[in-house]
Amino acid sequence: MVKTAIFAGGCFWCMVRPFDETPGIKQVISGYTGGHTVNPTYEQVRAHLTGHTEAIKIVYDPSIISYSDLIALYWQQTDPTDAMGQFQDRGDNYRPVIFVADNYERKIAENSRQALATSGRFDQPIVTKIEAVQPFYPAEPEHQEFYKHHPERYQEEIAKRKKFTKNNWRQVESVN
Repeated sequence: MVKTAIFAGGCFWCMVRPFDETPGIKQVISGYTGGHTVNPTYEQVRAHLTGHTEAIKIVYDPSIISYSDLIALYWQQTDPTDAMGQFQDRGDNYRPVIFVADNYERKIAENSRQALATSGRFDQPIVTKIEAVQPFYPAEPEHQEFYKHHPERYQEEIAKRKKFTKNNWRQVESVN
């Protein structure tokens, strides 16, 4: 049995690899969610015409990795104190959101967010939203597994994210 999780954390190109390389995750799909247009395109989302957020849909085996572990890995990929984008990517289409499918996922996400807020790890409030799952539209093929097909461009895109992660999460143990 597999389950899915949907997370937004800025540029979907930058969010795929950490999940894709984690045991128990079967597939990571870049796409769009949370908007008002059916089957939006990258250009439409980037131009703020659809209300969508770039996100990833994770297909995982819960007997190998738990939803709680996915949330823990998610926090380590984002700046949870930045509501209007992530790193060099600015705008509501890059906002950080955990999309929950049910009350079970909502409780895990809310408890995790609260634990992070009270941990003292960040000086600013945790502003990552937790919202109900909405239709998810896979991005165009050229946006899938971007890190594998465009390694140099990927390294440019994740430079600020890597620095932030190193400075804020270096004491965190591996999810696995």
